[in-house]
This record gives sequence, structure tokens and C-alpha cells, in this order.
Amino acid sequence: MNSEQLKQMKSQAHQLKPVIMIGQAGLTEAVLKEIEIALDTHELIKIKIRAERDDRKQMQQQICTKTKAEFIQNIGQIIVIYRKKPEEAKKKPAPHTRRRDGTR
Repeated sequence: MNSEQLKQMKSQAHQLKPVIMIGQAGLTEAVLKEIEIALDTHELIKIKIRAERDDRKQMQQQICTKTKAEFIQNIGQIIVIYRKKPEEAKKKPAPHTRRRDGTR
């Protein structure tokens, strides 16, 4: 991601509210699943991490590697990450069914 794109992402993230909050339990599998769902839905999300500075840094790195997301910025306890939405598989058209009168 180049600096122009990064700047644009930061400006988009400015108005967002944290979607995920990580508390005392830390980074669990359930939290990671929620982050995956949020990234699939929104692409750009804020995460609030309630932990010490060193722990936050570790969690941030774990989140980015496990979700394959890109780190955008860190302000205090809030991190912003981005992952492009996955291409949805093309839906197959519904099979044709016959009406009661025998026509399609």
C-alpha cells in the first residue's frame, strides 16, 4: 500500500467507531472470528485493545498475521486495520422448474 492510499485509509477511519473491543480475556479464537467477520463486512475497521502497551503491540501483530490484514494506524488503545473484501463466488442461477401447467 503506498503512502497516498494509506493517507486515504486514515481519513476514512477517522469517523469510524471501534467495532471490536478486546478486554481482559485477551485475543481469543472467538475474538479472531469476530474480527474476520467484521473485515469481511467492512474492510476497514477499528479495534480497541484494553491492555498494556507491549501487550497491545503483540496483539496487533497477531491480529494482522492471523487475519492477513494490513495495519493502517495505531492511536492509543485503538488500532485500525484493513483487508480487501474477498471476491464472492459467482452464484449459480437457480435451476429451471416447471409450473403446474407444464410450462417453464
